Amino acid sequence: MVDGVKGGRSTYGVCYGALSWRIEEGVVGEVDVTGLCAALIVRYDDDEPGSPWSIVLHVDDRGSAEQRDALADVFLGRLSGPHVDTLPWIRKARHLLDIRVSTIELVPDGDGHRLRVGDAVRLRATRSVEDNAAVSCLISGYERIGLELRADELVVNDDPFA
Repeated sequence: MVDGVKGGRSTYGVCYGALSWRIEEGVVGEVDVTGLCAALIVRYDDDEPGSPWSIVLHVDDRGSAEQRDALADVFLGRLSGPHVDTLPWIRKARHLLDIRVSTIELVPDGDGHRLRVGDAVRLRATRSVEDNAAVSCLISGYERIGLELRADELVVNDDPFA
């Protein structure tokens, strides 16, 4: 949403993206996932019936098998919940292409962040969009105002996405 107005169609009709999370503090059931990361590589087409999301989920290689499974349970919506159930790749049709174990780095960089997911993704976004509008996104929750950044670098080579 921009200044409280929900958006419509995607700018180009077909969207590719890399979404990432670093868990500062968290527990899934009895499993501590503090300090771990997850990344979702996505594609969807507004004109495909139901516009399903095609996704590859990357879970942090620093976690144990139990921790990686817990991250997958959260980010694939297996545990449900009021916020999770609104995420577009949960509430809509989706094609889960793979779950991959990867080295994931998500670190502050200037006014933005840098993301590296193994050899699959390199992203650096540090430049603010020059607009004073309040921006929020369903993925983080519309009630959370964010900062819109332009990518300085975005490279994805994550089969089948390139």
